[in-house]
Amino acid sequence: MFTTPGTRGNSISVALGLAAARDARGTDETVVAVIGDGSLTGGMAFEALNHAGHLGTRVIIVLNDNEMSIAPNGWRTWRATSPACASTGATGACVTTSSPRSARRSFGAAMVAAGEAAKESVKQLLVPGMLFEELGIKYVGPIDGHDVQQVQNAVSWAKRNDGPVLIHAVTRKGMGYTHAEDRPDTFHGISPFSVETGKVETPRGPLSYTETFGRALMAEAESDERIVAITAAMPAGTGLSHFAERFPERFFDVGIAEQHAVGLAAGLAHGGLLPVVAIYSTFLQRAYDQVIMDAALQNLHIVFCLDRAGLVGEDGPTHHGVFDLTYLAQFRTSWCLRPPTRPSS
Repeated sequence: MFTTPGTRGNSISVALGLAAARDARGTDETVVAVIGDGSLTGGMAFEALNHAGHLGTRVIIVLNDNEMSIAPNGWRTWRATSPACASTGATGACVTTSSPRSARRSFGAAMVAAGEAAKESVKQLLVPGMLFEELGIKYVGPIDGHDVQQVQNAVSWAKRNDGPVLIHAVTRKGMGYTHAEDRPDTFHGISPFSVETGKVETPRGPLSYTETFGRALMAEAESDERIVAITAAMPAGTGLSHFAERFPERFFDVGIAEQHAVGLAAGLAHGGLLPVVAIYSTFLQRAYDQVIMDAALQNLHIVFCLDRAGLVGEDGPTHHGVFDLTYLAQFRTSWCLRPPTRPSS
């Protein structure tokens, strides 16, 4: 069994490639992609889902739905998830969880009621289970992701199917440790802390870049109403949490969609505003094309503030921001920032 963990939405694509390679070799390995609901908001994940349904090859996609990225998911996609099982015939595997957390889910019973009362076309827009089925992917769930037997049943059933299957597993981030359950965003990437109290040990010293940037942007925004802030599922990690509270109408968290973040900034700049795009250095790499085509070629006034530059230690190699100086410095002298002037007649 090959397992590829989700890293910002790429796992389904990689898994589909492994499955295609398996088919070409004529072997029978089971390929499993694991992806979080936050990562599924990225465009690459939807491209891969569409392709998986088109190919119809055997691949299992486990959706870990805990309503979290680095911060709580606030965008539309997963507010419309149905708790009803799709018609896959997966008796014993397709089990609707009745855990207390399921009852609290903001999109639960209300979405089912809305779906049952609506026309079929409207239900297809509201119920992601139907969305996956329309793409040619069998949908199992939601199941309790903390119930090992339910997960085993779902995976066993999915392995017996010829085509792609998506297993929707509902989980709670930090499950089993009260402090992490209560503050999942704080415990997403944690510094030393007290196990008993959950209090993070904050070292004394000067303000970090993140804190300094957040305060400075707040001060600038107080005096310049054009300033708007954009981030991609990382308001706290980029110092924008207080900005979001102070200026909610001027703050945009687009989810794990860096390309869209830069495209959105371009439109805001065209519209006369001053967008500030705050993203981790390593993650802006995914929006390189938009930086060129939508920002630089248009010679727009967009401010990019990159957090976690350099070797970032505890966040690990996937977060090392070591390429930004190289791929962004070219725009300082590039013709696209200084378009040639026409000779005077």
